[in-house]
Amino acid sequence: MKQVLVLCLSMMAFFAFFPHKREKKLVKAWETDTTLRVPESVLYDPKGKVLYVANIDGKSDSLDGSGFISQVSLNGQIKNLKWTTGLNAPKGMGIYRRRLYVTDVYRLVALNLDNGQAEQTWDAVDKKAFLNDVTVDKEGTVYVSDNRNDKIYRLKGNKWEVWMSGGDLNKPNGLLSVNPKKLMIGSTQTGALQAVDVETKKITKIADGMANTDGIVTDGKKNFFVSDWNGQLFYIKADGTKQALLDSRPEKMNTADIEYIAKKKLLIVPTFFKNKLVAYRVK
Repeated sequence: MKQVLVLCLSMMAFFAFFPHKREKKLVKAWETDTTLRVPESVLYDPKGKVLYVANIDGKSDSLDGSGFISQVSLNGQIKNLKWTTGLNAPKGMGIYRRRLYVTDVYRLVALNLDNGQAEQTWDAVDKKAFLNDVTVDKEGTVYVSDNRNDKIYRLKGNKWEVWMSGGDLNKPNGLLSVNPKKLMIGSTQTGALQAVDVETKKITKIADGMANTDGIVTDGKKNFFVSDWNGQLFYIKADGTKQALLDSRPEKMNTADIEYIAKKKLLIVPTFFKNKLVAYRVK
């Protein structure tokens, strides 16, 4: 009996010295009104201290010119609902040197962040493309996913090309440049988070079981938040350990292309058909 007591006390001392890390928890911080129109993506501009929101405003592949970009404050107030208009079902966005890169069904558009005007466009190899997410590395290289056609485009300098293609991409949606040598991909066909070595193009699966993977953002500490468009959010550690953070499927609230502001521990979710953003504090 004495030996058992000693063992129990030893185990208690061990766990007291090496405490079990608490799991992440989301606490709702705010939500916008519902004047947004099918918000698919949200992106933070740290220089302007504003959120940009891509509104599809129609079908996800319509060439109807009804799509637009909104500006939203960090407390959820819509500052400018239609900051720029005339886009075709805009989705993923990326910022580099005062340019906002956004997908436009079959093309990539560069917008001037100072006035919202389109400065340049790049067309996919055919108009059957379904360009979805955008990420920009620290050197200004832009990557764009073609979700339906298993392709990733790259804009490097003045060269626009199909950089990767093939079934191993498993319908790529979300993209995130970790650094100029590493690219993260959310593969919707397998519900997986994958890493690509930019130099060798070798693909490594990090985690799976996330259904329709959409947005990928870093927590600033080599781990990731990943959204499943159907209504789930996950926290993925660098070693592939996965924690479910949110399930809004019972409310039929989608979780599209997310953003995370590490300094504020604020995770921001576009809800697609619910026409609003919802922000959560990560505890």
